[in-house]
Amino acid sequence: MNILEEIQNCSVEWKELGEISHFYGGLTGKTKSDFENGNAKYVTYKNIFNNLQVELNLLETVRVDENENQNSINYGDVLITGSSESKEEVGMSSVVTFIPDEPIYLNSFSFGIRFNEDVELLPEFTKYLFRSFRLRKQIEKTASGVTRYNVSKVTFKKIKVPLLPLEIQEKIVQILDKMTEYVTELTSELTSELTSRKKQYSFYRDKLLSFEDEVYQVEWKTIQDVSVKIVTGVTPKKSCEDYYLKGTIPWLRTNEVKFNTITTTEKYVTEKAVEETGLKWILPNSIIIAISGATAGRVAMNSIPLTTNQHCCSISVDERIVNYKYLYYLLVNQNRQILSLKQGARGDLNMSMIKSLKIPVPSLEIQSRIVQVLDNFDTVCNDLNIGLPKEIELRQKQYEYFREKLLTFVAEGEYTDSTVQYRQDIIRLLNWVFGPIQVKLGQVINLQRGKRLVRNQLTTSGSFPVYQNSLTPLGYFTHSNRPKETSFVICAGAAGEIGYSDTDFWAADDVYTLETSNNISDKFMYYVLISKQDRLKSQVRKASIPRLSKDAIDKVAFYLPSLSEQERIVSILDNFNTLTNSLSEGLPKEIELRQKQYEYWREQLLNFTR
Repeated sequence: MNILEEIQNCSVEWKELGEISHFYGGLTGKTKSDFENGNAKYVTYKNIFNNLQVELNLLETVRVDENENQNSINYGDVLITGSSESKEEVGMSSVVTFIPDEPIYLNSFSFGIRFNEDVELLPEFTKYLFRSFRLRKQIEKTASGVTRYNVSKVTFKKIKVPLLPLEIQEKIVQILDKMTEYVTELTSELTSELTSRKKQYSFYRDKLLSFEDEVYQVEWKTIQDVSVKIVTGVTPKKSCEDYYLKGTIPWLRTNEVKFNTITTTEKYVTEKAVEETGLKWILPNSIIIAISGATAGRVAMNSIPLTTNQHCCSISVDERIVNYKYLYYLLVNQNRQILSLKQGARGDLNMSMIKSLKIPVPSLEIQSRIVQVLDNFDTVCNDLNIGLPKEIELRQKQYEYFREKLLTFVAEGEYTDSTVQYRQDIIRLLNWVFGPIQVKLGQVINLQRGKRLVRNQLTTSGSFPVYQNSLTPLGYFTHSNRPKETSFVICAGAAGEIGYSDTDFWAADDVYTLETSNNISDKFMYYVLISKQDRLKSQVRKASIPRLSKDAIDKVAFYLPSLSEQERIVSILDNFNTLTNSLSEGLPKEIELRQKQYEYWREQLLNFTR
């Protein structure tokens, strides 16, 4: 019996938290000075919010006298954040999975749950349980508020949790711990790769926007010279619910300005707020700069009409002079220069500084070309639909899905979430999570040998190219025997060369073509074979005519992901191809380096070894 069957068949008793535990509060009576020279450790709000289990290395200190009556945490306690700015983030949990060797206290904005002695719940199990979808939905219902949401402890005590045998808890923990380790390691690797990619992107962005080699003629203008309107926003009084309750107008805060495109906002205000507080509408395709505090200097652009708080400076560009995306990329590139202008204890910027900032302005045509190149790069680096961020997101979703299956004690057998790319049997999903399966080409692809033509059958021009012993057509023929979008391998002469045809063609007898199923992208296989080309060429028999056997091709080993994943990889590699070709027209100095970059990313994307 596997773990899923055991879960389905085990006895589970659901109990309200109020029946099996008691609640306690965090620190009381503390002032700012108590946290400056502390003599005791305490668990911060952030430590709870960010971690499944309390992290000892993230504890901070507070002053606690011997005669104070403060609650300290124990092994097995579940710590809960009591409030949040969003309902979805309220009541986040973290579990004490260690035995404290000294009193450790809890921050004032959280509370603790301590189970009764007769309740058998492993802390290693509850750390997953209280973050599970089912319990999170119950927890969200305990919160109320308008601009800030607070947990009702009375309602929280009515939350039901499952009590199940310890041996089942242990098995679930073993699986989820292993999966957590896997996802953490994988996310770290992908994040590192994403960081490297962004560094490369920044390098080429800087090269494009430096204008050091004087390839383009530029005029230097101020931000005010290229703008039709520069304004700051307003923060309506938080105490006036009529300004926020049931608001429909997007209202942007500086914490949302993150060198990004604003497509939605976390907060909304009402029409009454706009009418009574002097809030100004910011039209789409404007540039927004954070001008206050820690976020000062960050830049964003908006695709929706919105309003902002007073810490945002919004620039509506004069489209006759400057492309708004060009200005955005330029200001991102000049971020250090902008940061150098910050003044005061908080490091603020002001309208005057922004208006007087000088920027290089080439022709609109050149601006458009620069934007096109940088858009392509930005897509490859950041787009959630094709890039590594999507990969990280999907792996996390897959992990979360299986976690929910274990923690809701129902094995449905099939993954039906349309947002996740792999819809396999749940057991196969588990196998995949622990590592993709390596296949050999001959196991999943049918290699077809072409048919010989003689030279007197060929012409020097025609509808269908004929491939024989190189990637250069031997000639042209009146018919084709292979459809367009087919990959092929040269097996004699230039043996080991890999081709892909965008048109129907004739494959001669020294050519093997790939016949793929509906689950395998032919273009993906082309990129796989390109990545294995050196190995293939090492298998070429050195004779009067170099030859590569079908057996050598069939033995090519690679990792086969889902069809949607194959298409994602193809999209990224095609993007790099397009980008490389585009740069060959406009930036000849970068051609060789860009090609190397493309080859590097191709190898990275096709290397599924973890």
